[in-house]
Amino acid sequence: MMHLRAVRGLNAVAVTTLLFGSTAAAQTQDTTARSTGLPKQIHWKFNFDAGLGAFGFGNSLYTQAHPDPSGNLGDDWIESYAKPALSAAYPLTGGGALYGAASVVGERTFAAPPSIVGEDASSFQVEDLYIGWRSGKSLSIGDDALDVRVGRTPFEIGRGFLISDGGGEGGSRGGYWSNARKAWELAEIITFKPKHHTFQAFYLDRAEVPETRTGTRLWGANYDLAWGEANTVGATFIGALSDSLPNRNGMSVANLRAYVSPFKRLPALSLGAEYAYESNGSKLTSNAWTAEAAYEFASVAGKPKVSYRYSFFEGDDPSTEKSEAFDPLFPGFYDWGTWWQGEIAGEYFLSNSNLASHQARVHFTPTESLGTGLIGYLFRSDHPESFGPGATSKNIASELDAYAEWQANRNFSVWFVLAYGNPQEALAQAYQRTQNFTYGMAYLKYSY
Repeated sequence: MMHLRAVRGLNAVAVTTLLFGSTAAAQTQDTTARSTGLPKQIHWKFNFDAGLGAFGFGNSLYTQAHPDPSGNLGDDWIESYAKPALSAAYPLTGGGALYGAASVVGERTFAAPPSIVGEDASSFQVEDLYIGWRSGKSLSIGDDALDVRVGRTPFEIGRGFLISDGGGEGGSRGGYWSNARKAWELAEIITFKPKHHTFQAFYLDRAEVPETRTGTRLWGANYDLAWGEANTVGATFIGALSDSLPNRNGMSVANLRAYVSPFKRLPALSLGAEYAYESNGSKLTSNAWTAEAAYEFASVAGKPKVSYRYSFFEGDDPSTEKSEAFDPLFPGFYDWGTWWQGEIAGEYFLSNSNLASHQARVHFTPTESLGTGLIGYLFRSDHPESFGPGATSKNIASELDAYAEWQANRNFSVWFVLAYGNPQEALAQAYQRTQNFTYGMAYLKYSY
């Protein structure tokens, strides 16, 4: 996440003092319990999260109409956010509890950001605001086997392939990359979890950015079966409604997934696959799928983990009346490259539609507090004629990302990214872009 121009937004001396000065202060502070003044029969918890990031683009926004006569398409900007939160649980007689949470998020994007991330913008609004009931041991089939929650709350299915990000970012809200808002504007979730099985019914209304509001609502059912430490299979049905997207309004989605470590003698080998099928009568039929394999060399220094993943998201065939363009819905961040594919391409100009990608990755864990790695991508379109005007080639771009994530202490973490992209024939044909992309980011996060 390091880029020379981006790092100008962070003062290294101040960061170092903040990181290690706070650790020393924590070791000497008074640990005597202090009264909060809140009712003692309720279990209270306070959290505070904040982040500050500097971002630098070198020639990366290929669709930007930049007025600079030199032809420079670079941009640098800064994002920051703060999120205080208060949660509570009230134990009930006979087991179970009523619980709830409230939080607010303030975000700001500043220092000459490009239009794609929202110009100079800031916002302050409610994030979490929900109430729920969980069964505890009252049903005699496991702890919290039944859970009911209503309000503004996060909700994710599986690894965020389709449903994860409940709150829109960028635009007039700011915080495009920070993505501090994840709660749905209204969510109603019922979860029944006897032992290894999870059954869920849900209704979700997304908290969209006002100027790009589509009025999307989702409803459906989800099932997961988990066993061991690394085995999960699941199935989901989703119904969609939209006020402004005809192909999404009335759409149905079927999703199957499996992430397993299938061989006892090879516990370091993990496999994963996911498939989604979308249909909406005469308007839309589309599908997407992904498959991956990974192996960790736990006995080698740095515990290198190598993996390969292929992902396919169907594109529209202009020669047919029905659309085949896959609707990516609202994916989320599970790990680097999931499900925003590429720190340049997936974050800023490609979506999970009309896209086929090859991802090769190696991840190292030198210490418990440090993780780092390299990710390589090859991006191709399914139907080049739907990618951009005049495109005939399927070859979009290749990209290499280097990242590091350092847990400095129990409260502070620092993330770095350096990325390099090479535009290929489709970008040259559709957008006359042939110059290489560069990108860097440094991000500091505090959690309490």
